[in-house]
Amino acid sequence: MKHLLNDTINISRAAGAAIMHFYRSSFDVHDKKPDNPVTDADFAADTLLKERLLALLPEAGWLSEETVDDRVRLEKKLAWIVDPLDGTKEFVLGIPEFSVSVALVEDGLPILAVIFNPATDELFAAAKGEGMTVNGVKTAVSPRTTLQGANIDASRSERKRGEFAPFEAEMNIRTMGSIAYKLARIAAGQADASWSRGPKNEWDICAGVLLVQEAGGVCVDLDDQPFRFNQPKTLVNGIIADNGRLHPQILAALAPHRHTARTN
Repeated sequence: MKHLLNDTINISRAAGAAIMHFYRSSFDVHDKKPDNPVTDADFAADTLLKERLLALLPEAGWLSEETVDDRVRLEKKLAWIVDPLDGTKEFVLGIPEFSVSVALVEDGLPILAVIFNPATDELFAAAKGEGMTVNGVKTAVSPRTTLQGANIDASRSERKRGEFAPFEAEMNIRTMGSIAYKLARIAAGQADASWSRGPKNEWDICAGVLLVQEAGGVCVDLDDQPFRFNQPKTLVNGIIADNGRLHPQILAALAPHRHTARTN
């Protein structure tokens, strides 16, 4: 597993380098649907990751945001679950809050994860049962025990829609791009918690779930249920990620607003 993780780290860095070739330069942008852009950088990173990761484990399935889904993956014990460029909107705007997100899943559970922000050169990595590191240094979730004043990373679009307004008075809400990057920051103790009350795709969160867990935190859906990946339906029921110590308080704070959670 150590060798596989090191190889995955090197491949993720290479994908990040491909992305940075386009960053703050010229590239084509298309809308897959409203408010969901895709760029040349997304496709370049996806092509590199698919070629090199499947060469590492030819027996593994493949699920990526930028690849047409091949349902053969559902028959596989192992599967790579990848977002080649999470935070495309930030990338397009020149905001350094985007990431490469790579996870390896075995029987529905992540066993290896790498999230790399090439703009800040932060590489977060974990293997099941081995803890997590940032640029090779072991780290863990924050020690905070009180929700009042906690640092909460929030999506730009969700904050703009007012989804974090009920929590602004009590918590320190900070805007941050890329859900994968947000999860990595929680695992590294750079933020205390984050949540999204709308559906997410497996590729958005899979690597981050393992990072948070290996760092000592909690990462569950809006119903406080654990995730299973490489499923026929790739959408999951939102996400709550925190340092574990704040988890009961966050559940209590979100409960009165559960009926306002987005379904799309």
